[in-house]
Amino acid sequence: MTASPAPVAFSAYVAEHHAQGRLVVQPRMGFGTIPRMRDGLRAVAGARADTVATLTLDSYTRVGDHAAADLALRDGHDLNGYPLVLHGAADTRDMVAEAVGTRVPVQVRHGSAQPLKIFRTLLDAGLDATEGGPVSYCLPYSRVPLAKAVEAWAECCEVLAPGPGDGRPGHLESFAGCMLGQLCPPSLTVALSVLEGLFFRQHGLRSISLSYAQQVHAGQDLEAIRALRRLVGEFLPDLDTHIVVYTFMGLFPNTPEGAAAISRDSVELAMSAGAHRLIVKTAVESSRIPTVAENVEALELAAQHAARFGPQTALTARTDLGDEDSETYREARALIDAVRGLRHDIGDALVTAFRTGVLDLPYCLHPDNAGRTRTAFTPEGRLTWADTGRMPLPPRSARTDPHAGGSAELLRMLSENQRRYDLRPAPPVLR
Repeated sequence: MTASPAPVAFSAYVAEHHAQGRLVVQPRMGFGTIPRMRDGLRAVAGARADTVATLTLDSYTRVGDHAAADLALRDGHDLNGYPLVLHGAADTRDMVAEAVGTRVPVQVRHGSAQPLKIFRTLLDAGLDATEGGPVSYCLPYSRVPLAKAVEAWAECCEVLAPGPGDGRPGHLESFAGCMLGQLCPPSLTVALSVLEGLFFRQHGLRSISLSYAQQVHAGQDLEAIRALRRLVGEFLPDLDTHIVVYTFMGLFPNTPEGAAAISRDSVELAMSAGAHRLIVKTAVESSRIPTVAENVEALELAAQHAARFGPQTALTARTDLGDEDSETYREARALIDAVRGLRHDIGDALVTAFRTGVLDLPYCLHPDNAGRTRTAFTPEGRLTWADTGRMPLPPRSARTDPHAGGSAELLRMLSENQRRYDLRPAPPVLR
């Protein structure tokens, strides 16, 4: 009897494609029932693109209310994702095997501050990859005390690190590059990505990815990813790492033309920066949850646009770290060094940093965040600091705008990309 081929490791699959200069594209897709989720996975695996598939979990599972997920399904209601713990490991394993086999790996995306049951279930289902982090899945999404989230994530990392038991290592992607991404100057998101990477390594993981979300200025985004890659080389050189870019995570353009333009710009950013993987969005993000077909279309359009650059673009970009003295690099390095100097244990250092304001997310309402920092746009359109709070950053020249960092500018910043791209003509759609 011939043994079934082993599933491909998530990290190895991404690395193999990157070595060939090919961008891996991925949706954020989840459905409540096994038949619908199976159809979605099968469609992603069959797309005309280099893909990895996704199980995005529902909001009940995110907070551990599995009984509510069960009741919703029994009453015939839709869920906004896949209830992994409710469906269980055995049925999920069978569904994944039937839908994708060994063609593409599958990542679980969840949004939980205390995800131990999620981690154990995905490993029992034979999956090896997920994402999040003690800061990035606590402060934006929950009111769980940061110290409790740090404790929970330490255990989760240790559970995940050995992988599902078939030789594949557990892989964890930091979500820190997407922390309020449309409002947070990139030096802070870059620093948080590296700090979560240090936390993952401290708790046993050897295969990780670091994220960055497209913001409002293409040049600043490229500078930020190059800074992130340099810092990963300095602080995490012993790990298997790769970079993942997210198409803009804020208010998405309303028009098909605007959505197409911002999506194409995210592909260009990923290719120019030497990123390995891109999380795409669809043309309907501003109005509703996309269908399977719309997700596949977004994957295929992203792949078509990436192909225009050719493999040599990606192969060249991955060795280019740009200006090593960039503003983003200097600020991110200052924050990383300050946090590491607080405590020997990275988890304790993160808790202390937020308690003392050494790290402070602008506009984040979590009780453990100081909330003193504010941001603004420069005349060139870059995202910068209007108020650095107590963070140990270089002093800024005074802004003359009395409304800098206030509510009016906040609303303008939130809608900047939506407004700008809806007014900008898009290039012809490739078919």
